[in-house]
Amino acid sequence: AGQRVNAAADGVVVYAGGNLRGYGKLVIVKHSDRFLSAYGNNQEIRVSEGETVKAGQMLAKVGASASNVETLHFEIRLNGRPEDPLRYLP
Repeated sequence: AGQRVNAAADGVVVYAGGNLRGYGKLVIVKHSDRFLSAYGNNQEIRVSEGETVKAGQMLAKVGASASNVETLHFEIRLNGRPEDPLRYLP
């Protein structure tokens, strides 16, 4: 475990913690009034709430699943609804 988790786009960290059940250590970045990205199952968080981040900036380090396999939970939300991230990533 420990690969870099990088921001998908510029934004502001609106959540960085481990209090949301099922996500482990989670970072949520707000990119606009409509878009959020979420990065869960992290081993270590490297940003703080309220911090401005740039695309490609390290947010966290990936954690491992129970079977010791590195696993990142990644979401993009548009107007609060989950979207297929492949539609938005290069």
